[in-house]
Amino acid sequence: MAQPEPKSNPAAIPMVEIWRADLLESLHLGHGVVCDDSGGIVRAWGDPQALIYPRSSCKMVQALPLITSGAAAKYGLSSEQLALACASHNGAAIHTTRVQAWLDALGLGDDDLRCGPQLPADIDARNGLIRAHDNPCQIHNNCSGKHAGFLTLAQHMGAGPEYVEIDHPVQQAALEAFEETTGLTSPGFGIDGCSAPNFQTTLHGLARAMAWFASAGSRGDRQSTAAAELVAAMARHPELVAGEGRACTALMRAMGGRVVVKTGAEAVFVAILPEQKLGVAIKIADGTTRASECAIATILCGLGVLDPDHPATRSYMNAPLRNRRGLEVGSVRPAAGLI
Repeated sequence: MAQPEPKSNPAAIPMVEIWRADLLESLHLGHGVVCDDSGGIVRAWGDPQALIYPRSSCKMVQALPLITSGAAAKYGLSSEQLALACASHNGAAIHTTRVQAWLDALGLGDDDLRCGPQLPADIDARNGLIRAHDNPCQIHNNCSGKHAGFLTLAQHMGAGPEYVEIDHPVQQAALEAFEETTGLTSPGFGIDGCSAPNFQTTLHGLARAMAWFASAGSRGDRQSTAAAELVAAMARHPELVAGEGRACTALMRAMGGRVVVKTGAEAVFVAILPEQKLGVAIKIADGTTRASECAIATILCGLGVLDPDHPATRSYMNAPLRNRRGLEVGSVRPAAGLI
């Protein structure tokens, strides 16, 4: 397993601009990599060796052991459940009812999760809790599907309940999958917002993992078959991967399921392009989501898989900025170096 290359520290490059009238008001810098199925860099912006936390962009990697262990088959997991295992969902009813049913089938409950409660991003679900004078549960956490997958794997392994601990067999299996797909030994980890370990890698390593997923259908080994199954589940159920009003869902729908995309906290975004066997990974240095959404949409347009005139694309790339009266006062645009 290769170690991450020493950092040369090239500067992050301008990737997204915020214009108000005729003035460049803000500028978002970042890094990005497009990688092919050989692991080679097709195109790069900034520093391909920048060390990052992938955050939720790598959930499909964390879900690999769920399938390769035989747990998914043993428990008869559906494509919806596999999509939820890779999701950062809104906490809408379509998400929480499915996670609750999954836990019920395992003979487990909300208290067995270790992701923590989170107020739903879905407005209807949030308002329902407020009207009922109720508090959010852990199933409302955007990572509850991933954690249901962790619990399924832990139960299959006969392992203990503290599945988010770094030395737990579930997390060791996730680390092994992470290092195999990135092709790098992770130099360390941090604790994610949902309390699970998140392993460090480079932008190149993350893009290499996405290219490995993109080319999985052309291979027949157990790990690749599992990867192809996860990609297919995400493409089939974009509404479960994120939810209404979210870039992941909107962009996957706009591409007709031909490409899978996944965001992560602190402005990480990845894409899996099976037809071209390419993987994409970007990181906006200041952690701003509006910039990562614009950047990933721009790169996907450049790769010919996303229509720049599609309404979903226009929501993120060259998107109008409107004030509280609805007046268009500016725009979110890709920087010249990204196009």
